[in-house]
Amino acid sequence: MAATEFSAETHFPYMYQLLALVCLAAVVYKLIAVVQRRRHFIKHVRQFPAPPTHWLFGHIRELYKDGNELFTFLRWQEQYTDAIPVWVGPNNCFVNLHHPDYVRTLLASVEPKDNIVYPFFEPWIGEGLLLASGQKWFRHRRLLTRGFHYDVLKPYVKLMSDSAKTMLDNWESYAHSGEPFELFEHVSLMALDSILKCAFSYNSNCQAESGSNAYVKAVFDLSELINKRFMFFPYYSDLIFHLSPHGFQFRKSCRIAHNHTAEVIQARKEVLKREEEMDRVQTKRYQDFLDILLLAKDEDQMGLTEEEIRAEVDTFMFEGHDTTASGISFILYSLACNPEHQKLCREEVMQALDGKASFEVEDLGKIPYTTMCIKESLRLYPPVPGVSRVLTKPMTFVDGRSLPAGFRVGVAIFGLHRNPSVWENPSVYDPLRFLPENVSKRSPHAFVPFAAGPRNCIGQNFAMNELKVTIAETLRRYELMEVPNFKPRIVPRLVLRSLNGVYIKIKPLNAK
Repeated sequence: MAATEFSAETHFPYMYQLLALVCLAAVVYKLIAVVQRRRHFIKHVRQFPAPPTHWLFGHIRELYKDGNELFTFLRWQEQYTDAIPVWVGPNNCFVNLHHPDYVRTLLASVEPKDNIVYPFFEPWIGEGLLLASGQKWFRHRRLLTRGFHYDVLKPYVKLMSDSAKTMLDNWESYAHSGEPFELFEHVSLMALDSILKCAFSYNSNCQAESGSNAYVKAVFDLSELINKRFMFFPYYSDLIFHLSPHGFQFRKSCRIAHNHTAEVIQARKEVLKREEEMDRVQTKRYQDFLDILLLAKDEDQMGLTEEEIRAEVDTFMFEGHDTTASGISFILYSLACNPEHQKLCREEVMQALDGKASFEVEDLGKIPYTTMCIKESLRLYPPVPGVSRVLTKPMTFVDGRSLPAGFRVGVAIFGLHRNPSVWENPSVYDPLRFLPENVSKRSPHAFVPFAAGPRNCIGQNFAMNELKVTIAETLRRYELMEVPNFKPRIVPRLVLRSLNGVYIKIKPLNAK
């Protein structure tokens, strides 16, 4: 017995030494991989001039030191044209494109989303259209396209108008006090209310119960938690985020959102089961997005699975309210800052309505000047300031420069929309840029708030309808006014946000 104990004690130090050697070898192997990956990136991005970079931090300190990263990138654009490699850490490099000729090459492809930030969404929204790739993406895109047909979108306009009017009712106190107020939270609740009504026939009453509705709170929390993860680089590690309090809250909110989605889907399935004939769905007040998801069949008569339906519902919930809220907030801010354009829009809206109580889908084509103002705001404040892809095969650009498979390439939409080689006086708000004769002179890839090509935003017509309805309903009721000395400090998050909010003042149109 004593000999056995002595032998174990003798071997313990060697076991620790062996373990230490294994750990050291793993660290060395990882460092070698990092160095090789960095050399690979450096070799291929030498052809693209870029600002000086720190070997460890990359460009992080320049971009994120003061919340002015978008305008730092604009300054870089003046010196480094067409495409700029941006380093995040020692071995993550994104080549950001900001010229239409380069953008066209990337957006004409069906390359998948990048594999760094986009996976943060997957525990919540699954492999819906935003994250899917390959044949799965092709199949889902084909099945879901019908959900955004004109006839499906047509009855949504009335529901959008109702949601906008609820928000405007809640603004009465600001209209009479004349006090500035922050737009984004109000508009975000309105957009969520609208998408729940339109796409899922679900009346959440969230504009009145924003703090008490568990599902609404979960959706807001998930968006904010992904924002936090995006901005805090240690959270890029799944393990660190999982063990953190934010990771715990994220999983809790995911469960709430998924349980709610499952309940809505199951309730609709029961309704459809009770239909004597499938075409009786068409006799409802309108056929919504959820109906189309549940009834969709491919050429082999195969529908979407339960998990796939839930993923598409959760994806549409995220993409359909946060981006729209950003767009509407900055459009209202732009009109408040440009009263001469606001006045013309209001006159056009009043003429289009001609005394009617609410907008109808046919009226949306009668407000071309308002549409130009909306587009000009989307140019200056694109709700999605950038998109990125990972190359699955080499890509050659218009001037012959190319990148190999494995590179992450992005469209810097904010930079593209303010590129002085494309837009004259790019920081000036000028809706006349979108007169047909002016549009015809530009590349179609100079203005891409909804991306472009085969992976463009499938819901862009839904979004544009909501922007038009909300802006029109607001202008017929209130005069929008700029807050003196206020400028939003815009930053790229999941959507374009402002660090200091988006503030305006309003007054009733009938005020003396």
